Amino acid sequence: MGKFRNFWGDNQGIGVVEIILILVVLIGLILIFKSQLTTLVNDIFDRITSQSSGI
Repeated sequence: MGKFRNFWGDNQGIGVVEIILILVVLIGLILIFKSQLTTLVNDIFDRITSQSSGI
């Protein structure tokens, strides 16, 4: 019975599981919105390039 209590009382691995779940959600969002993110990043770099030539 003591081993069973130790098993349920050990919360050390919960942080790792939470990090993995967050990463899975982020990767999923990136895959879903890949084209929109690519367009946004390209627009930002185009603006930086065009405005830096004026400096």
